[in-house]
Amino acid sequence: MEFKFGGSETNQKTVLGHPSGLFVLFFTEMWERFSYYGMRALLVLFLTKSILEGGWGWEREDATLMYGWYIGLVYLTPIIGGYLADKFLGFRKSVVIGALIMTLGHAAMALEGLTDMFFYIGLVFLILGNGLFKPNISSIVGQLYKGQGKEKDAGYTIFYMGINAGAFLGILLCGYIGEKIGWHYGFGLAGVFMFFGMLQFYFAQKIFGNIGLSPNNSDDLDDTLEHSMEAIGDDVEDVIDDAKSSKVTKDRLTVIGIFALFTVFFWWAFEQAGGSMTIFAADYTDRALSGESATVFNIVNSIITLVPLFVLTWVLGMLFKQTFKKYALSNIFLGFSFLIIWAIVIWMLYREFTSEATEVAASWFSVLNSLFIILFAPVFSKIWESKYNPSGPVKFALGLILVGVGFAALAYGASGIPDGAKSASVSMIWLIIAFLLHTLGELCVSPVGLSYVSKLAPVKLVSMMFGIWFIANFLAGVIGGWTASYMDPIMEDHGLSTFFLIFTLIPIGAGIIMLLLNGKIKRMMHGVQ
Repeated sequence: MEFKFGGSETNQKTVLGHPSGLFVLFFTEMWERFSYYGMRALLVLFLTKSILEGGWGWEREDATLMYGWYIGLVYLTPIIGGYLADKFLGFRKSVVIGALIMTLGHAAMALEGLTDMFFYIGLVFLILGNGLFKPNISSIVGQLYKGQGKEKDAGYTIFYMGINAGAFLGILLCGYIGEKIGWHYGFGLAGVFMFFGMLQFYFAQKIFGNIGLSPNNSDDLDDTLEHSMEAIGDDVEDVIDDAKSSKVTKDRLTVIGIFALFTVFFWWAFEQAGGSMTIFAADYTDRALSGESATVFNIVNSIITLVPLFVLTWVLGMLFKQTFKKYALSNIFLGFSFLIIWAIVIWMLYREFTSEATEVAASWFSVLNSLFIILFAPVFSKIWESKYNPSGPVKFALGLILVGVGFAALAYGASGIPDGAKSASVSMIWLIIAFLLHTLGELCVSPVGLSYVSKLAPVKLVSMMFGIWFIANFLAGVIGGWTASYMDPIMEDHGLSTFFLIFTLIPIGAGIIMLLLNGKIKRMMHGVQ
C-alpha cells in the first residue's frame, strides 16, 4: 500500500489536511523558539540591570557586544550542524541531541547565581545546541511531503506559524517572569519548555518512519539506493547544464551574493530589537500605566494572549485524537506543558488585572514582531500571489526602506531627549510603530530571500549558497551588536535621535540602491521569478 505522505502509517492520519507528524514538529519547534526568544528577550536587560536589581550591572556597550556575538553565532553553527547530520547523525538524532544541549544551557543560565561561569557555559551550550537543532528539524518537514507543490509550501507555512507562536509566548512569559519575578526564573522557564519539546519529539519520532535516520541506519535500502541514483543523475544533468549555460549560472550566483550583501544591512538594523531597542524600551519609554489606560492595555494583552493559546490548544486536541493511542507518552508530555502554560498565563493576567497600576515589561514590545507576523503574513502571501507581486529586488528594497522608516519613528520619538540622558519617558507608541514597520519589512525580506536562494542556485550548490546566506546573518548580528555598543558615546555627543538616524539612513540608502539595480538584477536572474 502506497502512502500519501512520507513516514509511518500513523503519519497518514491528518490534522488540518496535513500529516500528523507535521504537528509533532510544529510543537517541538514552538517550544524551541519559546526558549530561544524567551532567553533573548532577557539577555541585554539582565546584563545591564544593576546588581541590586539582580542583574550584572554591565555597561550597555559590553551588553550589546555580547548580544551581537550571541545572535551572530546562532546563525553560524547551523552550517556545522547540518553537515554533521548529513554525514553522521541523521536529522532525528541531531534534533534530540541539540534540544538536550540547549536544555542544559538554559539550566546553566538559571544557576548563574552560583558562579558567573555557569552563565557563559549556558550561552555556549545554547549556540551549539541550536546548530544541531535548527537546520535539521526543518529538513524533516520537507521529507514529510512526496511532492514539491503547494501542499509542501503550505506545510512550511504552518511550521512557520509554530516558530512565531513559540516566539510570542516565550517573549511574553519569560520576559514577564524574568523582569517582574526574577531573572533566574525567566531563564529557567525557557529551559523547562525546551525539555518538554525534546521529550515529546523523542517519544513520537517513530511517526516519521525512516525519515531523518542516521545515513548508516536506514532500513529502507531500496529507497536509499533509488534516491542516490536520482541524486547522481541530477548532478550529472547539472554539470551538463552548467557547461551549456555557465554565464547564466554565474549571473544567478552573483544575484545571490548581491541579495546576501543587502540582507546584511537589513538584519544589522532589524536585530537592534534585542539590543538598543530593548534598552530604549527599558530606560527611555514611559511604560507606567494607570486607570483607564492600564485597563485598556490589560484587555488588549489578554486578547492577544488568550486567542492564540486557544487556537494552539484546539490544534493540540486534534493531534491527540490522531496520535494518542500510538504515542501516548509524547502526548502526555505535550499536554502537561500546555497545562503549565495555561496556569502561568492565567496567573499573569490575574496579577495584572488586580494590581493598582501596570508597568509594561520592557521585553513585551518584542512580542509585537511575532504578533504582526501572524496578522500580516497571510496578507503579504496574497499580494505575492496576485498581479501586484513585485520583483525580488523591489521586495528587498521595500524591506530595507520599511526598517529604515521604523527607525525614523524612533528618532522622532527620541528627539526631545537631552544629549547624554540615561533615562526618559517617551510615549510607547513610537516603539509600537517601529516594530510594525520592521515586521512588514521582514515579510518582504526574510522568506523572499530564502526562496530566491533555492530558486537561483544549481542543485549541487544549494547547500553552499544557504551557508553563505547564514554567514550574512552572522555578520549582521556581530556588526549590529558592535554598532549598538556606540549607543552611549553617540548619544552623549549628538543625542539618541542621531543614533537611531544611523539605522534610518543606511537601510533606506541601501533600499534606493537596490531599486536602481532592479532592472540589471532581473536580467541576471535569467527568467527566475
